[in-house]
Amino acid sequence: MLGMEWSDEGVVLSVRPHGETAAVLELFTHTHGRHLGLVHGGRSRKLRPVLQTGNHINATWKARLADNLGHFNVELRRGFAALLMEDAAALAAMTSMAALARLLPERDPHPSLFEITLFVLGYLDDRAVWPALMVRWELALLDELGFGLDLARCAATGETQNLIYVSPKSGRAVSAEAGGPYKERLLVLPSFLRGTAGVVGREEILAGLALTGHFLEARALGPVGLGMPEARARLVTYLRQA
Repeated sequence: MLGMEWSDEGVVLSVRPHGETAAVLELFTHTHGRHLGLVHGGRSRKLRPVLQTGNHINATWKARLADNLGHFNVELRRGFAALLMEDAAALAAMTSMAALARLLPERDPHPSLFEITLFVLGYLDDRAVWPALMVRWELALLDELGFGLDLARCAATGETQNLIYVSPKSGRAVSAEAGGPYKERLLVLPSFLRGTAGVVGREEILAGLALTGHFLEARALGPVGLGMPEARARLVTYLRQA
């Protein structure tokens, strides 16, 4: 099919130089998934502030053929990157999201995860809220990648109460009673992921990130020879020090 063209909204995942003045943009779009394209003048003074990781933009993609790289025309919707420059932890969270979203298959739509991504980005200026949202975002990413966890009932007994562990092998919840003898080998299931209301403390957040981190490494990153993004490790360090 000749003369391919579409317009969509997206979040900037990465930008790399191309030639003298252009840039290759990697965008997580609402309808067209993770998509690449060339931006003419992408390294210019005008476009450089637009093409920052985490920014929410409008983009029109055009190509002669569907499987071509094509090129983007872009305009800024919301500049999340500039808003977070003074907050190292929030900046690490945004950069980590962008890096992990690159695990999504190219051009494979994930509109639900896109909406969750925008929701989390909108709260990165609220330290009381976003760390717990980051854990939920990583759970959603695992689900979209086909590695979703089953936290609704105990893997051993089927019960839905007193779920406080997760099996590192199966990704299924385990109750306090069933997991007791093996607790040293199980991951902690934080109370905020069990639907328990209340303020989410630092230890709960760290337990949540340890949980999602284990499965990201074991199921998504490791099998394709990748390690955890450096920004994700920085994020955990910042939250430990908080």
